[in-house]
Amino acid sequence: MTSTLPVPPTVEPGYPPAEPPAARDAPWVRPALISLLLLTGVLYIWGLGASGWGNSFYSAAVQAGSESWKAFFFGSSDAANSITVDKTPASLWVMALSVRLFGLSSWSILVPQALMGVATTGLLFATVRRWYGPAAGLIAGTVSALTPIAVLMFRFNNPDALLVLLMVAGAYATVRAIENGSTWWLLLAGAFVGFGFLTKMLQALLVVPAYALAYLVAGPPKLGRRLWQLVLAGLAVVVSAGWYIAIVELVPASMRPYIGGSQNNSLLELTLGYNGLGRLNGDETGSVGGGGNGGGGGWGETGILRMFDAAQGGQVSWLLPAALIVLVAGLVLTLRSARTDRLRAGLILWGSWLVGTALVFSFMQGIFHAYYTVALAPAVGAVVGMGSALLWRHRRNVFAALTLAAAIGVTAWWSWHMLGWSPDFVPWLRWVVLIGGVVAALGVLASLRLPAKVALAIAGLALGAVLAGPAAYAVQTASEPHTGSIPSAGPATQGGFGPGGGRGGRGGPGGFPGGFPGGGFPAGGFPGGGFPGATGTGTQQGGTTQPGTPPQGGFRDGGMRGGGMGGLLDASTVSDQLKALLDANADQYTWVAAAVGSQSASGYQLATEDPVMAIGGFNGSDPSPTLAQFQQYVTEKKIHYFIGGGGFGGGRGGGTGGSNAGSQIASWVAETFPPQTVDGVTIYDLTATK
Repeated sequence: MTSTLPVPPTVEPGYPPAEPPAARDAPWVRPALISLLLLTGVLYIWGLGASGWGNSFYSAAVQAGSESWKAFFFGSSDAANSITVDKTPASLWVMALSVRLFGLSSWSILVPQALMGVATTGLLFATVRRWYGPAAGLIAGTVSALTPIAVLMFRFNNPDALLVLLMVAGAYATVRAIENGSTWWLLLAGAFVGFGFLTKMLQALLVVPAYALAYLVAGPPKLGRRLWQLVLAGLAVVVSAGWYIAIVELVPASMRPYIGGSQNNSLLELTLGYNGLGRLNGDETGSVGGGGNGGGGGWGETGILRMFDAAQGGQVSWLLPAALIVLVAGLVLTLRSARTDRLRAGLILWGSWLVGTALVFSFMQGIFHAYYTVALAPAVGAVVGMGSALLWRHRRNVFAALTLAAAIGVTAWWSWHMLGWSPDFVPWLRWVVLIGGVVAALGVLASLRLPAKVALAIAGLALGAVLAGPAAYAVQTASEPHTGSIPSAGPATQGGFGPGGGRGGRGGPGGFPGGFPGGGFPAGGFPGGGFPGATGTGTQQGGTTQPGTPPQGGFRDGGMRGGGMGGLLDASTVSDQLKALLDANADQYTWVAAAVGSQSASGYQLATEDPVMAIGGFNGSDPSPTLAQFQQYVTEKKIHYFIGGGGFGGGRGGGTGGSNAGSQIASWVAETFPPQTVDGVTIYDLTATK
């Protein structure tokens, strides 16, 4: 009987049944899944080589790992093992193995990332399908795959691709544990989190409360056993991540590279400081921007609406309002269900992931980039898929129909609003989305009385309306190359380069929202003089050896699109003449060159495929090497050239501290050795004297 009052219906506990999903799949499910995976693969792989080295900071470490097993294990920036990247190296391991198999190229580095994206889509489908059916799984996979920031990051070589795959794998293992109370599945979930830690450190732990809460609420065993199982799962996290930390900490510093991103050559310090609590409270020693005394500082404004502002909105928030609406509705629908009800357990699992991670991102005061929000894509997809399937099943109830119509209408309005930020980008689309969404929402309300076939057409219209905006952004993102350290999805938005403006809503030169903290450039300019990445004295410009990246002056591609101001946020381009100079007698030196900052060094290393020392690590603010150590290397003739104009160097950015060794080294070199200019780049031969 059709309900006439807006009262939530009671949901049958355990729907759908617990038998293997394949046993209840309709004939259309497998072709639909294969089509989804193929289209995802095409979207993520087509034209991938145009992005060149992507984030050269990581590509250089991949190249090093393909040449040296020691560099592979530690995640060193160069094969001579001077310093590591500022993350644990699991994602580098995957790419380095690919390079060992297929040779060094943008394809061998980036294709593994794209394949991780396809795997994430498939695994998300399998996870959601188990309890909510194939239609929900397909919606979840489609929403996640079309999220613009997911398209970008699965076409890029930051650690986030592997991190997201491992997070979804952990959710799948948690689902299996909830089904039968299996300790082994819980241990596997913990192991996935541990390897997530080895990919991007503490960010992997953001999903742990979601896993734990879902099992604690819905796990079949009695409470005492559930608590004990969760303790064991926590130990699995510690063991699967701790072995690596223990080895790195126990190996004498003289026998391993310096730990990039730390000030005391400690992986524990990096974990708890720069890549840990510092991200939350903004106290990040050695950072170029840091947080902001409660307001986000150089990384944008914090607050409950951060995921909806112009910087993050187009990246991930297209269906975020719908996800929150159907999440609340789904919890209401399952309120009176049994404790072990799987429908509610799924909402708790993915809803906790979504809300918890979004809140952390919204209020963290340290370094924050829009691409972090890729961690929300699977949760948004899962909640939308589960919630919409649940509400659609009960659409003849007024409460369910009203809620589903509201989710569709709000999503259409929000898409219309965000598309308005880019008035020159497919201008007609925003009106099609709005009108289609309104019609679909009204159709859902009418489906209280409409026959099933008409209702199905309405469902198709609704899906088209809510997915058109992110799909357009996704295709646009895949159609352009992206390089540098702060990539951003989608077309340029209105607002210039202030907060909320710029490409993908990013503000400030090189991707800093609102510009550099305190205004202008860091005090003292750039070590070695000049402006990294621009033509002229003390710069690093010329013909390019980076695949798919043309020579440029001033701001590079990364400066406005992929995040870089030359030597800090994007790699230096290298002319053929300069490459030939560095290659000459390269086998006589441990490092063919040294430069302040990892991005500056990475361009030369990728061009020559020889070790280039990254003085001071990513920001140029790590105390590695010290001036005395560098002088010793020069005395021993281990370094051939010093390249001027790279990185910020040592505690110059925003008053965030760090070592000034990079600046000291640059000054000593300039005072001690004669400069020469090659294609606009100032270099110093460290084997010569004035």
